[in-house]
Amino acid sequence: MRIGVLYGGWSPEREISLISGKNVYEALKKKGYDAILIDVQKDFVERIKKEKIDIAFNMIHGTPGEDGILQGVLEFLGIPYTGSGIQGAILSMDKIISKKIFLSSGIPTPDFIYPVDEENLEIERFPVVVKPRSQGSSVGVSIVDDYNSLKNALEEAKKYGEYFIEEYIDGMIATCGILGETPLPVLELVPRRRRFYDYIAKYTDGETEFICPARLDEKTTEEVQNIALKVHRLLSLRDFSRIDFVIKDNKYPYVLEANSIPGMTPLSDLPKEANVIGLSYDDVVERILRAGMER
Repeated sequence: MRIGVLYGGWSPEREISLISGKNVYEALKKKGYDAILIDVQKDFVERIKKEKIDIAFNMIHGTPGEDGILQGVLEFLGIPYTGSGIQGAILSMDKIISKKIFLSSGIPTPDFIYPVDEENLEIERFPVVVKPRSQGSSVGVSIVDDYNSLKNALEEAKKYGEYFIEEYIDGMIATCGILGETPLPVLELVPRRRRFYDYIAKYTDGETEFICPARLDEKTTEEVQNIALKVHRLLSLRDFSRIDFVIKDNKYPYVLEANSIPGMTPLSDLPKEANVIGLSYDDVVERILRAGMER
């Protein structure tokens, strides 16, 4: 079986995708699989056809791997692939749709303003968080403390398309990965110099302290894991995902967003969580591959 590790893409997360893809490729080679790397750029359809792969291992963060485009092409070509399908990719990539699903299903998520009427905008309480509607890795995200800095934050978010304003909740930054249908240990994220878990804190060695299992009591830990699995299922995600939280007073979890293709870099969260229960990075990669092969 010839495995094509698809990485790259053309979103702001391209650099991270290249790292994730290379690490997955190396893990597959160590496990004895016939794998090749395919850098997905605008001509990727012809490249995939040319390589004659039997299955695609999707490691593209952002467009086109997390928004349903790549999934649609692979299904049209009749090539099986790892990770979530078209529906799961679309639902999780769009933070507004995700949040509406959370609210309709009784899942706590921070309040939000969308669409944003800048001419008549009234903020009841600062700080707030300004976010692009469909980006990952905290790209374009800002925490805003007053009206003076709001305009710059909105202009930054606009670079990435539609945007919204979200209630800021002070609490533990945490995440919970799902592997197959199993919630992994909850990971607590403590940025050392950054105000929140932004792009720099995520991908710069030494910028974040990772605590796993998170410093939560047993009841709250179980609640976070149960919510993560519920979100995974509600958004039609499969094989693996990662659900991000803020936990107020270490007791009340709020879902921020879901990631259909979590990072797989050496600093990424999901491999760290899996390692706590005895799964190596290479083991995680093989499990994701086998899930894709078995469909």
